[in-house]
This record gives sequence, structure tokens and C-alpha cells, in this order.
Amino acid sequence: MYSYSIRTLDELKEFLHRAMQLEHATIPPYMTALYSIKPGSNQAATQILRVIVVEEMLHLTIAANILNAVGGTPDLASPGFVVSYPTPLPDGETDFQVSIQAFSREALATFLKIERPAQRPDHLVGKGLIERKTSPHTIALGSHPRHENLHFYSIGEFYSTITEGIKYLEAEARRAGTTIFTGDTSRQITSEYYYSAGGELFPVTDLKSALEAIELIIEQGEGDGGGIYDDDEHELAHYYRFDELVKGRYYQKGNRPGHPTGPQLQVDWEGAYPLKANLKVAEIEDPELLEAATAFNTRYGEFLQLLTRAYNGEPRLLLEAVPIMFEFRNMILELIRNPLPNHPGMNGGPTYEIPGNIQAAGSRQAEVIA
Repeated sequence: MYSYSIRTLDELKEFLHRAMQLEHATIPPYMTALYSIKPGSNQAATQILRVIVVEEMLHLTIAANILNAVGGTPDLASPGFVVSYPTPLPDGETDFQVSIQAFSREALATFLKIERPAQRPDHLVGKGLIERKTSPHTIALGSHPRHENLHFYSIGEFYSTITEGIKYLEAEARRAGTTIFTGDTSRQITSEYYYSAGGELFPVTDLKSALEAIELIIEQGEGDGGGIYDDDEHELAHYYRFDELVKGRYYQKGNRPGHPTGPQLQVDWEGAYPLKANLKVAEIEDPELLEAATAFNTRYGEFLQLLTRAYNGEPRLLLEAVPIMFEFRNMILELIRNPLPNHPGMNGGPTYEIPGNIQAAGSRQAEVIA
């Protein structure tokens, strides 16, 4: 078992690029599950997933703000940024795969693993990063960017490493009479460019604002200090929103994690289209479905290019990006409402194979985003 800390600015930029990849990697599974729900069914699940998709976009933007603050260059259109599904996310104990699939019990179980709190079980406490071989054809987003076989236990633990790295590097810089926060402040995205109640977007310009930004990401995902709410004590963390769906009951004030006692909520596990999990373009034989899948992938690539421009000095473009996410609904429905030939009982679905973006993970070396 090993522990690798961030000790150079280049390493920090690599971690922050990986943080952006990680935040983005949750959006396609959550968005697909959301739009797989049949109209008029699962209203509670629809609302929960919609809020979480928007908040994951917020987290992606926060990570871009931090990278910009330390002089990095966010790039969502670079080869390899979009992972190939199924893909592993933070998987310190055992491997688990995140798939593009319909809303289901299996999907919810995976979502809970993604958002699980950073607290390790007793047998892993003090063990450092966990050594386990990663497939040469996989980018393990829960691993150390320069040591792919060393895994973090959770997303929260990954961000804690970034926090400690920022503190260390800024302390070193201050001793030398300088700072690591040298980025162009005009690239910072603020709330005026992101109309969402999911949390405040503020400029990252120094140590204090950087740490507050990371804290917001962690708390919205797994809760504040082991509780079920974020630090505002009024919004449930993502983990517990998903837990409500699994348990069929709402949390209310005073509830302990894992023990919601609020009103029951209805979940129709048959109320989603049966799309084929992790479908690839090469598997689609029907010409109309193939055209629809290709059109979606092209549009999604344009969406990532728009975000890249927004994060690199054109923040107003972000106002166009969030509505595009909901434009995807119609494009996804065009796929998942139609049967997939040669796959009985299965429908089509989005593949997220972005032209010019996907490449074999094994050929991607750790990149310094500078």
C-alpha cells in the first residue's frame, strides 16, 4: 500500500484535469437514466436525477475554475477526455463499473457507489492508496493520474488529496514570496453565467476560495461531515437523494444516514425504456437509429467544445450549455423509444462515442495541462 501526495504544480494540474474528467463521467450515466424514464412515470426519480445532473455540471465548472486559477487550461475536447463506458470510477475496495443504462435498481446501486462517503471501513484505514492492477485499455478515474494501479477509495478521498496538494504548494510558494494562483481571473465562471439553485459559483483566486470550492463539491456529493445534508443544512447530498429512491422513503430533518423516516415515495422499476446497456455505434444496424446515434454523438461533441470555450475566456457561452443538456432529451428519446434490431426486448440508446475524442486509454499518457 502506498500514498502519493501532490508535490508539484504540474501534478496538481493533472489531478484537476482528472477531476474534470471524473465530474463529467457521471453526467452521461445520470442523464441517460433520467431520460430513460417513461413520461408520466417516476416523478420523484425524475426530479432527483434532473437536479443532480445540473449539480454535476456545476461541479465540472468548479473544477475548471480551480484549474484556471492555478494557470491550467481546461480542455473537454481533447482525445480521451470522454471515457468509454462501462468505465470504473473510484473503486478502492473492489472494481465496479459505471454503465450507460436505463433507470433501474442496478443503476441506483451504481450511483450510490459513485457518491459514497469518503469514510473508509476499518480494514482500510491508514492503508494509503490501494494497489490493484488496472486494465491497460481503461482510464481508471479513481486512480492516481501518474500511477494508474494506485486507487482512491472514493471521490471525496480523491478531492482530499487535491486539497492537501493545494495547501502544500501554496505554502511553498508563499515562503518564496509568490503564489500558485496566477491564472487569468477573467476565465473564472460565476453564478451570473450559470442559472442553477444547485449552489453558488464564485471565482477561485486564492487558497481560501479554492478550498471552499472543493468543499462544495464534496458536500453536495456525500454530505457534510457525515450528515445527510450539505453545509447549508437544507439540501440533501446526492448520495442520500439516491438512497431515498432505493428505500422508497424521503429523508427529513433529524434523520440518521440510512434511516429515512419521511413520507413514502413511489418508484416504478418497470417505468423506464429497456435500452441496451453500453451500446456502441458498431452494434446498430438500423439506418435510422444509426443516424440518430451519430447525430447525438456529434451534438454532444459540440457541447463539449462549447464548454471548453466557456472555460477559456468566453464565460457567457455557459448560458447556452445548460439548455443544450435538456435539448439532449429529445435526441435520446429518439433512440430509446425504438427497438434495437437483433437485440430482442432491447431498445436503442446514446453511445457517447464522441468523434475525435474517444481513444484507447492505454495509449494516453499522463498529460500536463499547462
